[in-house]
Order: sequence, then C-alpha cells, then structure tokens
Amino acid sequence: MKPRSISLSLITLFASTSIGFSDTQKPNIIVVLSDDQGYADLGCSEFAKDDVKTPNLDKLAAEGVRFTQAYSTAPICNASRAGLITGVHQARMGVFWYKNPGISKDYETIPESLKKAGYVTGYVGKIHYGSGSTESRDFPNNHGFDYYYGFVGGRKHYMFHDDADEKKFLELQKNAGRKTDNPVEGEGSIAKFESLKMGSLWENKKKVSKRGLATEIFGEKAREFISENKDKPFYLQLSFNAVHNFTHQLPDSYKKAHGITDRVKDWNPAEEEYLDWYRKGRFPNNPEGRATYLAHLHFLDVEIGKLSKHLADLELTKNTIVIYISDNGGSTPIYADNSPLRGSKYTLYEGGVRIPMIVRWPSHAVAGKVDHSVVSTLDIFPTINEAVGVKPSDDFDGKSLVPLFKSKLKSTASRNLFWDSGHERAVRSGDWKYHVVTDTKDADLEMVELIKGEFLYNLNDDPGEKKNLAKENPEKLEEMRQLYDEWKKEVTH
Repeated sequence: MKPRSISLSLITLFASTSIGFSDTQKPNIIVVLSDDQGYADLGCSEFAKDDVKTPNLDKLAAEGVRFTQAYSTAPICNASRAGLITGVHQARMGVFWYKNPGISKDYETIPESLKKAGYVTGYVGKIHYGSGSTESRDFPNNHGFDYYYGFVGGRKHYMFHDDADEKKFLELQKNAGRKTDNPVEGEGSIAKFESLKMGSLWENKKKVSKRGLATEIFGEKAREFISENKDKPFYLQLSFNAVHNFTHQLPDSYKKAHGITDRVKDWNPAEEEYLDWYRKGRFPNNPEGRATYLAHLHFLDVEIGKLSKHLADLELTKNTIVIYISDNGGSTPIYADNSPLRGSKYTLYEGGVRIPMIVRWPSHAVAGKVDHSVVSTLDIFPTINEAVGVKPSDDFDGKSLVPLFKSKLKSTASRNLFWDSGHERAVRSGDWKYHVVTDTKDADLEMVELIKGEFLYNLNDDPGEKKNLAKENPEKLEEMRQLYDEWKKEVTH
C-alpha cells in the first residue's frame, strides 16, 4: 500500500517513545468492548448516578489510565468496529452506516499484524461488520484470529443460543404473517422486522448450541483462551453484547431477586407487530428499562472482575495490557445515561460517539491517572504496535497513546477528528464541534433526538451542545466546513 498523500487529523499529536523490552517480555494484549454503554455509566465517572455500581471497572481504572474524551469513529457498532480493527477510518473502506462492504483487503488488521510478531490471537463474543459469511474477510478466522467463539451480527438473544430455537421462532413468525425482511413504509431505512436472534454460536467455523447468559459464556471462553495460551504472547479481543438491546432478557433468578416483573417479554408475533413490541421496551415506555440495563452492566462488571482475577492467578497481570472501551455512545432508548452529553447512539451528538475508555498496563501506565486528551479508538492499533515494538503502518489514522501512559500530567492535547454517517457529518477541532444533519428517519425510528441543520458548538463551554454558534462565528464555521471537505475528498478519492 502507498502512504497517503496527506495525513489526517492526528499528525504530530504525541512524540513517539521506545518501550524497550526483549521478545520474551512482549506484553499480552486484551481489548474488551462493551456494547452501547453510557458515557456516565461507570462508577468512577464524575457523572455517574448513584444507581451505577461497577466496582471491578472502577478498580481497573484505579490501576490504569481513564480517558474522559475518548471517541469511537461512528455512532453505531459495525462501522466503528471496522475502524477499530484496522486503525484506519472506516470511510476509507466505504463504510458509513449499517449496510456496508466490511473490512477491506487493502488494510491489515490488529491480529494479522500481531501474528507476524509471534502472537496467538483470539476473538470471543460479538463480531459485526460487513458480511456474516464464514467465507468473507469479515469473519474472524479470515482476518487474523486463530480462535473464534461468538456470534455474527448486531444483536443476539442473551439467553438462548440454539438454531433449533431460532427455527421454531421463525416458523411462529411465518404462521403469524410477520415477515423478517420487509421494510415498514415510512419508518426509515433500517425499519425491518427482526427475529430474536436465538441461533447457535460459532466456535471457529462450526456451530455450537448453548444455554445461559451470553455475558457469562463469553467471559468463561475468554478465560479458557488465556489459560491455554498463558505461556506465549497472546492477543484477545473480548466483545460483550452487554449492554445492547434487549435488556429484558435476563436469568430468571436475577429477575426474581431484584423484583423485575417481566413487563417487557420477548416478542410474540402471534400477538403484535414487531415495531409495536419494540417501542414498548424503549424510553420512556418501559418502567423497568433502567433496572434491566443496569442488570446487564452488573453482569459485565462481574466478568471484568473474573478476568482480572484470572490474570492475577496466572501471574500475567504485570505483563498484560487491558484496554476497555464501548463500541459507540450509550443508547438512551435502552436507558443508558450519557450525562452531561447530548444525544444517543445513532447520532453524532457527543452522546453518540464519546465513550468510556480505560487502559491498564502495570509499570507502564500511571495508575489512577485521569487524562483529558482527545483520543480515538483509531489510536488502539498504533498503541498496540508501539507496545510490542512493531513499526506503525503508514495507513494509520490514529497515533500511539503510549506517551500519555507515562506522563503524570493531565494532558489536554488538541486534535481533529471526523465522522460521516451518510445523513450526518461532524468535525471536532480543538474545542470546536461542527455538525450537519440532513436526514432524521433512522433517529425517528430508534426514538432518539436528532435535529436537521448546520451547527457549531464550543465543547469547552458547552459540552451539552445546547447553543448553536454558527451565525456568531462565520469564519470558524467556514474553517470547519473546509476541514470536513478536505478530509472527505482525501478518504474517498
């Protein structure tokens, strides 16, 4: 691949440093993703409400660096995950919204890079970009992962994982005349009937049936992978589907213990239309919505604790980098809290793209540091490369965060970041945020706020994006327009 003609937003942000260790000391790397977690839904966050209890994530943050201005590259999962795994903005691969071509063969992935450096690689949990075919590049075993256990797609039933159950449910849909592939007229481009996704899981390219809470299953499989590879450098991507919709799907014992009454049950096609049922579970229609969301956050946090204990028991903690992020901003329709930010998943307001991010690397990352630098999930791949002593790719749109780990200063380095969802676009440059909205159909369907227009905000003064400064700052507005136009031309040439 040829180096790009111009660099993107991240040039000269941080000076590069050398780690300095032998091949036998190469760090293990674990990247953990939550799904649709709210910005404020982290106990150690200054914005967390009293109902948020995440003791194990809080401990992880106390032992590492927590970034308060971390961003995903998209407000939805399959687009943002394509950027994460390649270290390049997904727009370069023609990925903007849900239907997209997936991971381009033109770009190396994290596991492909690490395999060349002698790592064994594993993926556990949700995989979601492009095609779900086992023959496509998008399937984990086809872009560098030695081992895969999980599911393909945007959503998965939390409790049932058997093709036989899925077949029965689809038959029920068919008998009820509820199709799964017909868009609903006037309801937006992604308004489609959905099954409950109760199908079997994948273990590599073989289907396996399972019962139990997906969060616990994925945590157990991750620990098994670590145990089997404890004597060699490993890379593990652990991608939970918690706290994604549909949060009413919980173990009966938990619901009974916490007084959850099953106000929202799984969709019954014989009784109602999909969208009528779908809306019942979303804010503000579900009185138990916050309780069930927090239940899944609880189970996720428990698995983080088990992961940390497992590393300690195997004496791997000191030489293991753990990176924790959400794939995009919190989904307010399922009762995530993005305070003090405006907006939700599905939108390019801050609440749709700013995420929790924690990095623990004992003896390398200053414990307990809260860093206010503007960082991106695009930085994860180059950070990993520097940590293991691999030359960074010329294609990267991110920059290594390693220098920030060493400093005790609360860094506030500025940078430019870009977003494009097709119907929305945005730029962050320093404290300024430029945002354009041309279509709100998908937002209307998902029951989130999104207003058409052209907007300019100062995030330092107005993190909640309440005051549009476009008319008051015509020169800054034009500057931000030009930044976006130059970026878009460069990534789609």
